[in-house]
Amino acid sequence: MSVFKRPGAEVYSYDFRLGGNRFSGSTGATTRREAERAEDRARAVARAAAEETKAASDLPMTFGAAADLYWSQVGQHLKGGNADGMLSALAWLKPKIGPARLLRDIDDRLVAELVATRRGEHSRSGGNRKRRKGAKRAAAPKLVSPATVNRTVIEPLRQILNRARQLWKQPVTEIAWRMHVLREPRERVRELRAEEEAHLFAVLRPDYHPALRFALITGLRLGEIACLRWNDVDWGGRQITVLSKGDKLATIPMPPDVRDLLWPLRGDHPEAVFTYEAARRRDGRTRGDMQPITRSGLQITFRRAVAKAGITNFRFHDNRHTAATRVLRATGNLKIVQRLLRHEQITTTAKYSHVLDDDVLAAMQLAAERGRAAQEAIATPTATKCATDETNIPKSEAS
Repeated sequence: MSVFKRPGAEVYSYDFRLGGNRFSGSTGATTRREAERAEDRARAVARAAAEETKAASDLPMTFGAAADLYWSQVGQHLKGGNADGMLSALAWLKPKIGPARLLRDIDDRLVAELVATRRGEHSRSGGNRKRRKGAKRAAAPKLVSPATVNRTVIEPLRQILNRARQLWKQPVTEIAWRMHVLREPRERVRELRAEEEAHLFAVLRPDYHPALRFALITGLRLGEIACLRWNDVDWGGRQITVLSKGDKLATIPMPPDVRDLLWPLRGDHPEAVFTYEAARRRDGRTRGDMQPITRSGLQITFRRAVAKAGITNFRFHDNRHTAATRVLRATGNLKIVQRLLRHEQITTTAKYSHVLDDDVLAAMQLAAERGRAAQEAIATPTATKCATDETNIPKSEAS
């Protein structure tokens, strides 16, 4: 059996291979025996799907069947909210493409039509939020961004067709994907200024201060902070283990300031590092109990504090940008920032190079000032010498 517990997790996960494919996910079970039974069920589902795929490989596959099969094999196992995003993307693609359309009939012309249709839709970001009484009416809705089009149309469709061609051995039309991908603006790097930081902590709930301070120092993501458990903290080794994007385990150093931040929190909860104080009795808890913070709870509390502090255009992920720019200013070393943010490619970290531009600007100014000072130093002795020569002229000659 291949069931195991991830660091800080209460339930077992499974991870096995079948027919050259990897299947992994949560069993939802807290005991090994229940987890092994859940894994057996997952294997049975995987075998059934494999047999279905093999039986259908000799027949042309429709997009509806391909989308359902992709969801069962890949989509439902995505992490960090990506599963919900994939489900939403498939729900949009199915009626637009037509569930009965054969995969081989999906061509460049259809992809271009899908991209054009999605680009013309309005963004629903914030559309479900209730407008407060007396608040100004919201501006006209914006069109979805190029990044949203790429993420909800191009990528899901490309993944389905690639899987159909490579694993399901289906005939698929060659598509010039690069010509369909929309150009996305370079991700902006928003840094929390010192005065904004002071205002933010002044209005933020005190029980959420440690989590935010931790984010500003370490640059960890929202989900990584919410999932952090005490068995992830190695006091002796001065490092912290985090489950990063793509279910990758990574370690980050624990400097003295982080240690001093975490040490007083040890008695708040036996497992969770960051907690909040319960305001009311519910689900067996009493008022004042320290409960583990959740991803949504941390995000909502942070948004409310940002709005109350009057800070604009600042997301929780910008705390990660802030940590990176501060480290880069302190060291001037982009490789250190790459290690801090756990980027595989230095090109991903290069968006913070504007901080180094400030150093270049300061160096250019210093060089200009030194050059000007050197010219003044050369000119000053000459003028002094001329003045001295004039004062030494004999009176007879001077008259």
